[in-house]
Amino acid sequence: MTAFLTGFPGFLGVSLTERLLERGETVTCLVQPKYHDTAGERAEELRHSTGVASERLTLVTGDITDPNLGLDDPETVREQTSELYHLAAIYDLGVDRAPAEAVNVGGTERVLDFTMQAGVERLHYVSTCYVSGRHDGVFGPDDLDVGQSFNNHYEATKFEAEVAVQERMDDGLPATIYRPAIAVGDSQTGETAKYDGLYYLLRLFDRQPRIAVGPIHPPSRRYEFNVVPRDFVVDAIAELSGRAETAGSVFQLCNPNPPTVRQLLALCVEALGRRIVPVPVHAGATRRLLERFDWLARALDVEPATMDYLAHPTRYVSPNTQRALAETDISCPPLSAYLDTLVAYMRAHPEVSADAMV
Repeated sequence: MTAFLTGFPGFLGVSLTERLLERGETVTCLVQPKYHDTAGERAEELRHSTGVASERLTLVTGDITDPNLGLDDPETVREQTSELYHLAAIYDLGVDRAPAEAVNVGGTERVLDFTMQAGVERLHYVSTCYVSGRHDGVFGPDDLDVGQSFNNHYEATKFEAEVAVQERMDDGLPATIYRPAIAVGDSQTGETAKYDGLYYLLRLFDRQPRIAVGPIHPPSRRYEFNVVPRDFVVDAIAELSGRAETAGSVFQLCNPNPPTVRQLLALCVEALGRRIVPVPVHAGATRRLLERFDWLARALDVEPATMDYLAHPTRYVSPNTQRALAETDISCPPLSAYLDTLVAYMRAHPEVSADAMV
């Protein structure tokens, strides 16, 4: 079996490639030219760690936004591909509409065209729970278009991309969709490729004295903050993608018991050795303030778009994911079990940034 994977050498892409190699697959990774050197280093590390022959992991240069994915020899790649894993996307809450549209929507449509032409056995598409937008209520794997509005262009374009994937599924494309919640570092090592999402809060508190000021959007007890570690996401995709019966399904990879925002802030300050002085804020108004005065956002080192998630009204459920993984040792650990590990890695690696791969 030969798997074709987009999104290498991204955070999830490298780890998933390792899992695929370990279960005996041959993997071809699509790499943008500007990431050629980094991808080569990561590929060599994987060959060494997994002990696979060099021909089991191949890198090809291209771009999902180009016709035929920018491949020099698309026909050969199509003939060799039995399954396709599409991970490539712009994951940036503050992204402008044009690049998000080009990569997340246009790029996915190019991948779908390639998939259909290749006649693959299955497409594995990594979406996000946040295709829900600001749906006020429970959002499950069978939900998609519920008349929602969106916090940002990232959410909106990932929604449009998943609509395109599900339309092809309705037309007969064998596919499985995976929707992670807010992904953070590895629960065992803390390793991460970027400090965004939860890390904005952690770094904001960590720069303050022992008594730290923290934003609270009343009523914070209502809102949940759904965080999942990288290893859970990758392990779940690797497990579910290896089963024939998961074709045609959508799996939300979320924490079934997430903390509320108030509980999240308490966990953060405890892990950082701080005490918190809660400051009531309106999430939407604070975002607009930070957008207007970008010097303030830079000074605080906070992406304004993250403020919306302090008052995000959606609750995510994953009943079919829990059933499918019930007989395995794969489950989402509570944030409290590994937050100290994330903090330790963050403090030991200040060189990591919040920049997204584009």
